[in-house]
Amino acid sequence: MDRPVQILFLCIGNAIRSQMAEGFARRYGSDVLMARSAGLNPATNIMPLTRKVMADRNIDLGDVLPKPVSDHQGTPFDLVVNLSGRPVPPELRAPVREWKVKDPMGQKEGAYRAAADEIERLVMQLILELRVLRKRWQQQDN
Repeated sequence: MDRPVQILFLCIGNAIRSQMAEGFARRYGSDVLMARSAGLNPATNIMPLTRKVMADRNIDLGDVLPKPVSDHQGTPFDLVVNLSGRPVPPELRAPVREWKVKDPMGQKEGAYRAAADEIERLVMQLILELRVLRKRWQQQDN
């Protein structure tokens, strides 16, 4: 584990959950991972409540737009985190973790906040796991 773990966060529209996960991962885990996100059926824009909820946590999603999985074709991911609840496309040849986070699409701000809380917890858990693995790897190398 001498390089950051390449992770793809995947959801349906790449407009809410996977964008939140990528934002948290970039903010808190850049020492152990490289985060990207995509959607199975990408929306045209990130939902305004996604941006608001993340901005309230001091995470600016910038000017990114939803991306299709095909934008990452050929990228050698170490892990795909699937938030979509649908099957992962076979061209993504990486281990898959399923995160069952309720999609807040079409709901009020509270649902977006609840999704962000759960995603932040899961991302932090993943980051801590990767840090422990890196530390063990470094100890074995010495």
